[in-house]
Amino acid sequence: MRPVFWTTFWVFLVDQASKYVMLHVLALSQVRSIDVLPPLLRFRYGENRGINFGLFGDAPDVLRWVLVGFSILVVVGVSWWIRRFEGNMLMLVSAGMLIGGALGNVVDRIAYGFVVDFLNMSCCGIDNPFVFNIADIFIFAGAIGLILFEGRARGKKAS
Repeated sequence: MRPVFWTTFWVFLVDQASKYVMLHVLALSQVRSIDVLPPLLRFRYGENRGINFGLFGDAPDVLRWVLVGFSILVVVGVSWWIRRFEGNMLMLVSAGMLIGGALGNVVDRIAYGFVVDFLNMSCCGIDNPFVFNIADIFIFAGAIGLILFEGRARGKKAS
């Protein structure tokens, strides 16, 4: 389970460091937007009080604690489930990415009352209005990895 721990640690650290830089070094909450490689990459300040894409962002504050609790349940569930794949490095790293990203967003919700989002990407004439963060990337990549590599891990055990 060492790979899960270290992947979780580094993902969490990179996520929280990126948010610190955006908030305290670049002062993105004050300047609101920084064009990096427009329209491909822009830093845009966002406070996500809901779930994906800001859904339920106007919900009462109790939703924050429901989402914190749900995220912690996911972390515990994935941590328990991944023990079955002790020898599969891809599964362990994928689990660590998902867990580290989820914990990064949990810390945001507890510390700020919302998840700090700052990445905005558009391309090919499509103007994307949504913002996300590093943790979201790792959560998505980790979940995809768990889905893709679980079949390989199961196939190896059957041989």
